[in-house]
Amino acid sequence: MSRDKLRFIDLSVPLDNDSKEPYPPSITYETHEEGAVAGAKIFGLEPNDFPDGKAWAVETINLTTHTGTHVDAPYHYAETSEGKPARTIDELPLDWFFGDGVLLDFTDKPIGYEIKTEDLKQKLSEINYTLKSYDIVMIRSDADKYYYKENYFNSHVGVSAEATHWLIEQGIKVMGTDGWGWDIPFHIQAKDYSDNPRDGVLWSAHFVGKDKEYCQIEKLANLDQIPKPYGFKVSVFPVKIKGASAGWARPVAILNSDM
Repeated sequence: MSRDKLRFIDLSVPLDNDSKEPYPPSITYETHEEGAVAGAKIFGLEPNDFPDGKAWAVETINLTTHTGTHVDAPYHYAETSEGKPARTIDELPLDWFFGDGVLLDFTDKPIGYEIKTEDLKQKLSEINYTLKSYDIVMIRSDADKYYYKENYFNSHVGVSAEATHWLIEQGIKVMGTDGWGWDIPFHIQAKDYSDNPRDGVLWSAHFVGKDKEYCQIEKLANLDQIPKPYGFKVSVFPVKIKGASAGWARPVAILNSDM
């Protein structure tokens, strides 16, 4: 298909010093003038030897692999998955990260709502779609609109463990959310556990990865710009970081221009 017949939608948040992530990046920007000074030291020159006394701009970033839009690898959830050593982000098959996109809109649910299997089935029925293996399923709650607000960490709907199991049983290997995390906001989990300590409360959807291998995309953005719930492709290749529990990604929805 020719390029002029395609439309691309950026589904990532920016790495930004001003974001309200719990673990924000720290970005230091080096100017072209500073690049000339650095280059002069490396090559035994004077800064003014470069045209206009300017060379390269460079940025230095301090961040975690879970800062910004990223893909969680099975190793993030536990040391083992399906009884074997859990795979890290550099060990996962590339074909998982390009496929048909399916968008499920949960903006009708309140912040903190926990999506159950029946909720997923209802949404799929409403859009008249049956999941197939390797679809990339994305949950929309518009939490990305809070990215620069203090309550971003707690501003999403979450997915239950049993609903996560069900998605994997449909052949889904990669699923994503525009929220900070795939589970419901952690303060809700923590209060529930404190009120009634028991297994299956804290990080339960993540821990599904102990039993069934899958990946999460977290901190998606602009899902409201996708005009239809399916009929488009998603590319979400993670950065290859040796032995890492996650990799940064710039997910893109690829649509026909007439969609």
